[in-house]
Amino acid sequence: MADPKGFLKYARAEAPKRPVDERLGDWHEVYAALSSEDRNEQVSTQAARCMDCGIPFCHSGSSGCPLGNLIPEWNNMVRRGQWEAASDRLHATNNFPEFTGKLCPAPCEAGCVLAISPEAGGAVAIKRVEETIAEVSWENDYVTPRAPEEHTGKRVAVVGSGPAGLAAAQQLTRAGHEVTVYERDDRIGGLLRYGIPEFKMEKSVLDRRLAQMRDEGTKFITGCEVGADLTVEDLRAGYDAVVLAVGALRGRDDTTIPGRELGGVHLAMEHLVPANKEVEGDGPSPISAEGKHVIILGGGDTGADCYGTATRQGALSVTQLDNYPQPPTERDDDLSPWPTWPYILRTYPAHQEAGERKFAVAIESFVGDEDGNVRAVRLRQVQVRRDENGRRQVVPVSDEVEELPCDLALLAIGFEGVEHMPLLGGLGIELTKRGTIGSGSNWETTAPGVFVCGDAHRGASLVVWAIAEGRSVAHAVDTHLMGTSELPNPVHPTALPLAV
Repeated sequence: MADPKGFLKYARAEAPKRPVDERLGDWHEVYAALSSEDRNEQVSTQAARCMDCGIPFCHSGSSGCPLGNLIPEWNNMVRRGQWEAASDRLHATNNFPEFTGKLCPAPCEAGCVLAISPEAGGAVAIKRVEETIAEVSWENDYVTPRAPEEHTGKRVAVVGSGPAGLAAAQQLTRAGHEVTVYERDDRIGGLLRYGIPEFKMEKSVLDRRLAQMRDEGTKFITGCEVGADLTVEDLRAGYDAVVLAVGALRGRDDTTIPGRELGGVHLAMEHLVPANKEVEGDGPSPISAEGKHVIILGGGDTGADCYGTATRQGALSVTQLDNYPQPPTERDDDLSPWPTWPYILRTYPAHQEAGERKFAVAIESFVGDEDGNVRAVRLRQVQVRRDENGRRQVVPVSDEVEELPCDLALLAIGFEGVEHMPLLGGLGIELTKRGTIGSGSNWETTAPGVFVCGDAHRGASLVVWAIAEGRSVAHAVDTHLMGTSELPNPVHPTALPLAV
């Protein structure tokens, strides 16, 4: 059993980071390299803080991990140095623990019993333990291809190669189906490849997992826009089932801001994608922050990704703007009681490197120069309110205007849903009011034999929810093709995280 007093003996400790000057000089991950011995010893100590609660909220689908990761079990294995057993237990519920260990904001930690009170020393460092199990697994060849023993003769097309599509593809391949993943970009990975900066996850981490999938039998086709390059008729004729994992990449814009049309004002992904392609070796990005004053509108993950990318490109200054007031540094039980996702100030490594953040402000207008390019932004203090219909309103609360220099403005204000694409029209699928693709209780869309998962179904969400939906849709497709399925089914299409 676990040590019930481990959290009293050991303090929570995050993974050490490289010095700021060093990591700003390259695109490598921000964390310091440790010897395997030191890393494993440190993480075993962190795992010992887990008390194996009677009711483990950390892997509750509503308040913790939607994958149902058996966190107390592999924490105890790591505490005892049983790394191979921990790897088996972790991979039983998560196809890609290295992705979630690096990228997931860890709702499991928010649901940890030790997160109830600061006096407990903070949640178990579950995310750090998970990532280390994954790395130990690769280092010791615990990760091997799991090709199916028998083939069903059924063919499945997966459209989109983000985490949801990859999870669905791996599960269906292992069930014995012939699976082909279609990706319109030139490389596999979706947002894992071109949306996530290298300093958060080096793409070699993605590539080694793709190599495992290829060895298991999954096929990949890049540079193919399904619905155009591959017609809907050919798709239907060639496959027994189709999985749509096309993401929700239609970026939210705000064309009401005066000056939005000026040169140098872009949506966030217009900056991140070419920056990631440059790191892949595809040549200089056409939208670089080098030598520029950068303004980022939006306080979420995408804004932080733009922030860290701009500083590494050599920005003169970086300022991130948020309409909302600065959140508290500790959980306020009146706003977000445990075990809900806490409303707190989230500081990413990028914020510790350079630049500044401004809260409760909004852009009144972009100011242009004589050549039609942005040269400054005008800011006003604001308050976010809801009107009588519940619609969000950003209301100025001061007449004072602050002007900041700006040569590059990036709008990281979220996503509106699935992009409009010929594939949907060809399949006869209409988007919901939320801009997503709806499904029935078995993940099937209004087009027979066509299923949906990930952000395309849920809207822009977390990598852990994408993997969970990919695994669940694989169960649904396998059942559709074979009448029954032994694949895991961690979440229902209507499942939502616990929130206030």
